[in-house]
Amino acid sequence: MERYIEKFIRYLQIEKNYSQHTILNYHLDLSDFKNFLGDTPLEKVDYLLLRKYLVTLKEKSFRPRSIARHLSSLRSFFRFLTREGLLKNNPILLVSTPKLDTHLPQFLTEEEVSRLIEFCVPKGELGLRDRAIVETFYSTGMRVSELVRLNLDDIDFIGGVVKVKGKGKKERMVPIGEHALLAIKEYIQKRKKKSEEVFLNNRGKRITDRGVRGVVAKYIRMASLRQGVSVHTLRHSFATHLLNRGADLRSVQELLGHANLSTTQIYTHLTTERLKSVYDKAHPRA
Repeated sequence: MERYIEKFIRYLQIEKNYSQHTILNYHLDLSDFKNFLGDTPLEKVDYLLLRKYLVTLKEKSFRPRSIARHLSSLRSFFRFLTREGLLKNNPILLVSTPKLDTHLPQFLTEEEVSRLIEFCVPKGELGLRDRAIVETFYSTGMRVSELVRLNLDDIDFIGGVVKVKGKGKKERMVPIGEHALLAIKEYIQKRKKKSEEVFLNNRGKRITDRGVRGVVAKYIRMASLRQGVSVHTLRHSFATHLLNRGADLRSVQELLGHANLSTTQIYTHLTTERLKSVYDKAHPRA
């Protein structure tokens, strides 16, 4: 089993170009399944054994979404093994994915975003950096990992676009607004250390994912925004506000770097909920 997992992980790294975070999740899921199997060889895995594994996950109080992720990892794993001729039959084909509740991501109103940015007072090098971080998130809708990897040569200050290195090392070009560009320029001009990295920590090194989350969380607290708001909420807000103002779903998919349109469609639920709320408040017979 361990040998098969190593082959699969190398395939994800070399051929699929998956990020280290994604590969780690696959490795953890498959290691958990290996522990469940014990001495049982992979050739003996069948539908009933897989169902028993899913039951054990449920007994451990795993949420449906976590169980679905484990199942997705196993699907990819067994598909790889059968394609490579390491297994004759794929035992997971008959196993269905548990039904998931539709989880609508939280987003801020345009007024709440403005309030958040107002609290990012551009005082000193770190203050300028923090405002540039928040402006960039809301202006581009990029992920935390994508913002952290930004280098100066990724930003076209004249053309108003930024090259974003997304999941699976895929790159996409995303427009970036004047407010964000101005905030980045001010920060770069005032900071002491010259570096190719856009955002640095207080030690002059590239800022980490954790560092960025801490920065945004600080201003969320200062702005007294509601509970459950995180750095990823700015990405959700970016997509929702674009759709509310008439952007088409396909364009938003490109901007967010979603591989499948179905992933982006969750935001249509958000805009529908908003319209229903407006209707309920405004219509005399709602």
